[in-house]
Amino acid sequence: MKITIKEPPAGAEEEIIVLCHNISPELLNMLNSFKAPETVLIANLGSDIHRVNHEDIFYIETVDKKTFLYCEDEVYESKQKLYELEALGMKSFYKVSKSVILNLRKVKALSPSLSGKVEVILTNGERVVISRPYVSELKKSLGI
Repeated sequence: MKITIKEPPAGAEEEIIVLCHNISPELLNMLNSFKAPETVLIANLGSDIHRVNHEDIFYIETVDKKTFLYCEDEVYESKQKLYELEALGMKSFYKVSKSVILNLRKVKALSPSLSGKVEVILTNGERVVISRPYVSELKKSLGI
């Protein structure tokens, strides 16, 4: 594969041209990532308001009608509902139960249980349980 990068003339719009024989799913995902804006969520940590990049979030959970963003070291509270965050279309996030959206890029391992549920081990060592109805779609998303 050949990659060519050229600077456009002054005042010209930047563009990406792709010449390929087949558009694979991987290529399509890569091209979509160029179009997708960086998603930054506004959330509270105590009385402070923070901008949280979606790539820093391990998972999002709703507990007692409050929505929390779990990151490496901090847990932020969002004023948005879970369905509103899900509708943002953050590309690496996947709903794994009625109350949890998981960042698939933070998954380290899967551990099946006897009840048909799956426990996900995240890169920070935290564990999240995947409800049975969501397990098969999750495995497809992870290519398992």
